[in-house]
Amino acid sequence: MTVFLKQSMETIDTIKDEDIEFSLLQNLSLSFLKGNVLLPLRRQDRELIAAVSDHRGIFALRDLSRTLSLKPHPVIAKEKLIIDAINRIYSQTSRVDEVMGDIKGEDLSMIATEFESPKDLMDLTEEAPIIRLLNALLMEAVKEKASDIHVEPYEKGLDVRFRVDGMLRKVLSPPRIIQEALVSRIKILAGLDIAEKRLPQDGRIKLLVGGKDIDIRVSIIPTALGERAVLRLLDRRAGVLSLEMLGLSNETLTAFKDSLSRQNGIILVTGPTGSGKTTTLYAALLRLNTEERNIITVEDPVEYQLSGIGQMQVNPKIGLTFAAGLRSILRQDPDIMMVGEIRDLETAEIAVHASLTGHLVLSTLHTNDAPSALTRLIDMGIEPFLVASSLVCVLAQRLIRVICPHCRESYPPSKQEIDYLGVEPHPSVLYRGKGCEKCLSKGYLGRTGLYEFLEITPEIRTMIVERKDAQAIKSAAMKSGFITLQKNAAEKIIKGITTIEEVLRVTQKDSDPG
Repeated sequence: MTVFLKQSMETIDTIKDEDIEFSLLQNLSLSFLKGNVLLPLRRQDRELIAAVSDHRGIFALRDLSRTLSLKPHPVIAKEKLIIDAINRIYSQTSRVDEVMGDIKGEDLSMIATEFESPKDLMDLTEEAPIIRLLNALLMEAVKEKASDIHVEPYEKGLDVRFRVDGMLRKVLSPPRIIQEALVSRIKILAGLDIAEKRLPQDGRIKLLVGGKDIDIRVSIIPTALGERAVLRLLDRRAGVLSLEMLGLSNETLTAFKDSLSRQNGIILVTGPTGSGKTTTLYAALLRLNTEERNIITVEDPVEYQLSGIGQMQVNPKIGLTFAAGLRSILRQDPDIMMVGEIRDLETAEIAVHASLTGHLVLSTLHTNDAPSALTRLIDMGIEPFLVASSLVCVLAQRLIRVICPHCRESYPPSKQEIDYLGVEPHPSVLYRGKGCEKCLSKGYLGRTGLYEFLEITPEIRTMIVERKDAQAIKSAAMKSGFITLQKNAAEKIIKGITTIEEVLRVTQKDSDPG
């Protein structure tokens, strides 16, 4: 066998999907291929060409070739290359419908029993149907880059929905009878109490899915029709985006970086839930993180571990709130602090005090636009002169879907669309997605940000002290060149990044500044 390996000196350093004859893999289990580090590539001249890394693959290829009445033809590749290709290929195939077929007719009373979690969920092929169903759902969610999985009981059935690019889509309607078993299986993985069905529970699952390190936040609440579960998926290998990758315009990016260079003050990022505020804060911390600075955060929850930064997770059950955490941080000699959210007067007061005593504080607020953040702090009970003296800038944002680059097409805009954009000269063409296999016929693939950046200028500081309302501040800022969310959206529409329909879904039209 050693001679056989030496005779085949051909080596490869890439494995592309187009190199593979997928019919060869139909009856081969994932565990067999990964265990032997073997990947059949194609049939050619009555030979079975397969990638192998060592003697394990050689022996397995010999046996596989015999069953197919072909001659073995190994090509040598690195083990990591083969394993990555196997994970990629198998994660492209959803098994949800197949598993649902297996479940029909099964005894469902015992299928949520605990088992020893494997290293990689994709290796599970022979486990109980409910276990395989949950694994298939997780693999499908990772493949579609879903951010959330919803398991929702209804009177006559059960819905499983994925949130992809901010939009929910039903992927499965299994029989209602499996609801309790499926939620129990989720609880087991998350380390929750499967006997407690009356109270909400939160947990966490850390898994490998198709070679990807996935962190899953689990939330389960009781409803009148049974327990409802939401799983938030975080791909830890995706890493934290840099500021340059967020979709900020050159002017906004430069202004935001200038604000981050300040030694003290409060920088706020605002927007509704799910608008990407935490991602922006992490990108800012990534830029600020140097050996000379002591950066500490208090978050709910800690979504990504940032090397070189101290991260604290709130726990209200034991009294560790944002305010308590922020107060403790002040005794840790910080240069920069990040508070996940300013929710109450106590947190706001501590943040303002910290900013006025030489610290740079980053945080978020739930407001619809940047000017509203100023009045929100005052409404919380912060004195206007403190808001004016501590605040550096406010960055408001939304997430919008991007037109799929694989099926993007141009079209002449209608009069209503030209009027909506309100720009001169009028654009001669706009863009939309026709829908294709890559974007699941949605016409959109991925998301980017819409932003408005409000710098706290002397004029605006005066208006804050005079308790002017948010609309008056916005009107004054627009006269000075303030780019609103809607104006930023118009720029992205004209550039062919997104559509008017998508912008209308997430923003409201600006009022006249005059």
